[in-house]
Amino acid sequence: MQATETTVDPKEVAKFEAMAAEWWDLEGKFKPLHMLNPCRLDYITSQIAAEFDRDLRTKAPFKGLRILDIGCGGGLLCEPMARLGATVVGADAAAGNIPVAKIHSEQSGLSIDYRNTTAEKLAENGEEFDVVLNMEVVEHVANPLGYLTACQQLLKPGGLHICSTLNRNPKSYLFAIIGAEYVMRWLPKGTHEWSKFITPQELFELLEKAGLMPVDKKGFVFNKIRWTWGLSDHDLSVNYVTSSLKPPTDL
Repeated sequence: MQATETTVDPKEVAKFEAMAAEWWDLEGKFKPLHMLNPCRLDYITSQIAAEFDRDLRTKAPFKGLRILDIGCGGGLLCEPMARLGATVVGADAAAGNIPVAKIHSEQSGLSIDYRNTTAEKLAENGEEFDVVLNMEVVEHVANPLGYLTACQQLLKPGGLHICSTLNRNPKSYLFAIIGAEYVMRWLPKGTHEWSKFITPQELFELLEKAGLMPVDKKGFVFNKIRWTWGLSDHDLSVNYVTSSLKPPTDL
């Protein structure tokens, strides 16, 4: 059964569309993502390489793979995936993000298929991908299960789904809301709604209901001394990431 109803939350789209011009400003409103990006990429590339038996030391290790970055923003993940040889589609419900992403990719000499669309529309059109990157998006949608179901439908049998989000607990409120938005002012006030954050157990249950098999989870942990992000097997208290597989054949 194809997903046809949109899970887009117009208020959330408006938030990010208002910041679209700053996607590639290292000191702008997306500074936290630029800081986190190397850590995200380490996880993403290692998971893809392991699942599809690719050697990251080769020139274009992801050649032949079709990758979707849903909620692509300005293309912070699309461009590295394209450089690694993948065929990349970047999709975002915020129309203002797409011209920014297109211009930057052209300036970088990269060919990336950017589209102002949703996961549901792509699934309805029968699009299929080896990998779906779903990073820091699920906490912004109106219906997480419907959204994850659409992501599952977009995967080829045996495909890989990588999803990151924010845990919901007092610590995440302190760090992600009070710290990031009010103290450090890394993000505009109101960027996140703590009530929409999802615990790892909740996310695993949603992924399973959507028809995916969770196989891995890691925490993104900020080191205040080194001022860098790292991966943790144990600390998923604030930011975390998961990997799931679509069964080889539909059950």
